[in-house]
Amino acid sequence: MHSETQAAPLEEVLKSDWGGGKSPFGVSWGKLMMWLFILSDAFTFGGLLAGYGALRVTVGNWPDTNEIFALHIGGFKAPLLLIAIMTFILVSSSGWMALAVNAAYQRDRRNTVKYLLLVILFGLIFLSCQAYEWSKLIFHEGVRPWRVPNHPPFNGIVQFGACFFTLTGFHGLHVLSGVIYLSVIAARVAKGIYDRRGSYEAVEIAGLYWHFVDLVWVFIFTFFYLF
Repeated sequence: MHSETQAAPLEEVLKSDWGGGKSPFGVSWGKLMMWLFILSDAFTFGGLLAGYGALRVTVGNWPDTNEIFALHIGGFKAPLLLIAIMTFILVSSSGWMALAVNAAYQRDRRNTVKYLLLVILFGLIFLSCQAYEWSKLIFHEGVRPWRVPNHPPFNGIVQFGACFFTLTGFHGLHVLSGVIYLSVIAARVAKGIYDRRGSYEAVEIAGLYWHFVDLVWVFIFTFFYLF
């Protein structure tokens, strides 16, 4: 008797899950398209990092990033300080993005907009730091995507400039696109568009993109700046 009462709920569960008429993934069209975009973009960044790794291995004399990206504050030299600040800013923005998604789940329009604006602010600060980094290398060190000046610590390695501007430029383009994307989402949240639709899923989809951009930077920071 006991086994029969246990079997009935199991049959109902199997019928509800495998009885047909349901999506096998349970994912909306918009979220599925974002996952496909992230997957394809991950292959692109993976290819760029693999190309950088191949050049790094084959070129024996490579510039010291601790020297190139060091900040000189007074009489002190701070290796990779700016890059560490940029990384902290971008990683912190993921926390604000998670709070925005959580507020969206609760249909809290005010906090959703507030956290999205913080993410946008942190993204703009990151881009400002990257613009300073580029200007420092271009105008003060003479680095170009197609050439590197023939003096220490660069030692005439053209590949360094090409890798640096390609990796950071492509990622910076993603950050800029994310800032524009989140600005549109925040404006739509503020106007109450998603309240009328009854779904804040667009915020979650935007969050997937932003978390991906942050994760890519962690790989660039690790493989390009640290190693």
